Amino acid sequence: MDEYRYDGRVAVITGAGRGLGRCYAELLASRGCKIVVNDNGSTIVGADTQESPADEVVNAIKAAGGEAFACTESVATEAGGQAIIQAALDTWGRVDILIHNAGNVRRGSMSDMLYEDFCSVIDVHLMGAYHVTRAAFPHMKANNYGRVVLTSSIGGIYGNYDVVNYSMAKAAMIGLSNVITLEGKEHNIKSNIILPGAVTRMAEGLDISQYPPMEPEKVAPVVAWLCHENCPVSGEMYFSVAGRVARALIAETPGLYKSDWTIEDVASNVDTIRATEDLWMLAPEDFAFGQHLGKSFAIAKEQGQ
Repeated sequence: MDEYRYDGRVAVITGAGRGLGRCYAELLASRGCKIVVNDNGSTIVGADTQESPADEVVNAIKAAGGEAFACTESVATEAGGQAIIQAALDTWGRVDILIHNAGNVRRGSMSDMLYEDFCSVIDVHLMGAYHVTRAAFPHMKANNYGRVVLTSSIGGIYGNYDVVNYSMAKAAMIGLSNVITLEGKEHNIKSNIILPGAVTRMAEGLDISQYPPMEPEKVAPVVAWLCHENCPVSGEMYFSVAGRVARALIAETPGLYKSDWTIEDVASNVDTIRATEDLWMLAPEDFAFGQHLGKSFAIAKEQGQ
């Protein structure tokens, strides 16, 4: 198999100063990609520090013979998102790859979550994803090329205790990625989601004594594949946890058609409605409203005969 290379490509990676983001940056750079290393050096809860992890990563990439540029703007604001993408344009004149990896954690139960803590996490994970993709998308369209990887989480798919802000933000990546997939299709722009599991700063305070080896380096090849020009998929989600790689899917049951429903009808037919035989699994372009309704109507007609 030929080595996958990224020569001539420019990647913007948010949260690339440490952990997963750093692994993505160093792997892509080792294969010829030019990297904008974005990291504002904040603590895990988003507080300011005097640290400069972006510069450290840039220096490491350059020492290894690669090309990189540090950007310390925050993804949490529209202006910050624009500045991050502009850094790539000013330095190399293009942006081909966007990986939104930046994140923070502020824990609290549904009963106790402070509104400030809720907004802080939403601003970085969710709004940060929008800010950078909104800024990059027109340039990718103009070049008729783009690869976007958004970071969701097992917590975004299944939820978790004491992180409603994080779980909500990560679940929202599905809608954003699907819209990029739909609007980017005719412009050779692909968007996918990584659901990584790795021991990084976000594991601080958790009991990881029973975890299997979960180095961030195990996740990086999956993300790099999603960023490559030969990657054939778009609008998909991939788990990468402790060496296991799997695709996550959204599915519907065939359901049941009736021309008129009562509350009692729903109750008496709930087992049929919930039955998981013959699951209906579609790509994002099939989930577009018109096509989805068309399939729904076809099922209704078939069941109504």
